[in-house]
Amino acid sequence: MTSDQFNRWESRFAGEDFVFGTAPCAFLAACRDVLPKQGRALAIADGEGRNGVFLAECGLSVLSVDFSPSAQAKAHKLAAARGVTIETQRADLLNWDWPGGFDVVAGIFFQFVAAADRPRIFQNIRDALNPGGLLLIEGYRPKQLDYNTGGPSCADDLYTREILEQAFGDFDRFSIREYDAEIAEGSAHVGMSALIDLVGFKPR
Repeated sequence: MTSDQFNRWESRFAGEDFVFGTAPCAFLAACRDVLPKQGRALAIADGEGRNGVFLAECGLSVLSVDFSPSAQAKAHKLAAARGVTIETQRADLLNWDWPGGFDVVAGIFFQFVAAADRPRIFQNIRDALNPGGLLLIEGYRPKQLDYNTGGPSCADDLYTREILEQAFGDFDRFSIREYDAEIAEGSAHVGMSALIDLVGFKPR
């Protein structure tokens, strides 16, 4: 991550408001019934913690990873307000020594990773999951460029069914859903969006 990228996001998270809101994304909330009742969860690029805190509320031991100190301070504030605790670790996903042993990995809108680096990140996600572990990914499809309501401006950084199937298509109970929906998540995610969701369990 460049210093310009860091400064842009850090300044964005520096205010009092939660840029992406405090509620989990609708996709993650809808997956509550498939989450394990206990275990370790990794929330990557978790920002201000809305998704990591939700996983903690579901009874999981959560490691929330992001590169912004301001965002992580707000994540702890949100966790305290919700009566749960989370562990945070500041990291650049491209240069992080990824730990293993997770029963859940949630990657929600982490498409700042360039297409050339994506295979390495996806492999790290696979390696971080325990056999039988649950993977949940949500991102934008190329049609998102028409809506212009958030996400990367480069089509190569967006997800297609083929990209996700190539990376995780061998997972058990694997499913992909492509759809358009109106999003209202804080001030940063607002408007019609072209989404793609992945659910799968790492083979045992």
